Amino acid sequence: MPARSSSAFSLDDQVVLDHVAQRLSQKFAEHFSAETVREVLDDSYLVLAATARVRAHLYVLAERFAAERLEATSATQGTRVKTRPEVLFVCVHNAGRSQMAAALLDHHAAGGVQVRSAGSAPTDSINPAVVEALEELGLDVSKEFPKPLTDEVVRASDVVITMGCGDACPVYPGRRYLNWELDDPAGQPVEVVRGIRDDIDRRVQELLRELV
Repeated sequence: MPARSSSAFSLDDQVVLDHVAQRLSQKFAEHFSAETVREVLDDSYLVLAATARVRAHLYVLAERFAAERLEATSATQGTRVKTRPEVLFVCVHNAGRSQMAAALLDHHAAGGVQVRSAGSAPTDSINPAVVEALEELGLDVSKEFPKPLTDEVVRASDVVITMGCGDACPVYPGRRYLNWELDDPAGQPVEVVRGIRDDIDRRVQELLRELV
């Protein structure tokens, strides 16, 4: 990915990102140089900043997003041994269908599957009706956030499931690609979102039986 100039950040940004980069560098020291970690972190911060409505937690989100990308890259480079299948859910905004699918699969798999989600055009927050529908099942996604689709997470995935992102998702040999035709919960009341949630839940449980 392209290197980011330090001029893209304010002095306060650079100070905080320095501390975040130190933590990530320690976590991924076995796989990546400190320079690579910082490059991914800077890129992640700027990508999220472009869509973030509230910047208060942007550093935290950038750290989580960068860690996910580094984790995925370590798998594709062969420096991390895969011990479980990896599934990626993709929709347009990563605010509804893909977030529900990821939360439900993570719940049912109980740690047995590495689950990620992303959006081809992510929005700034998760659909409140989606949050409510998942809370009814005891699933808390309040700390999740829409993330852009990146090459690293597609390459790392064994199964890529699209839900309306069209041709925006890149295709690589050796991955299994599925497309789930689902109604979009955007703008729908929670009563409608419940039906979409339940449809996704049935598909997720069927997928899990195939994976295990």
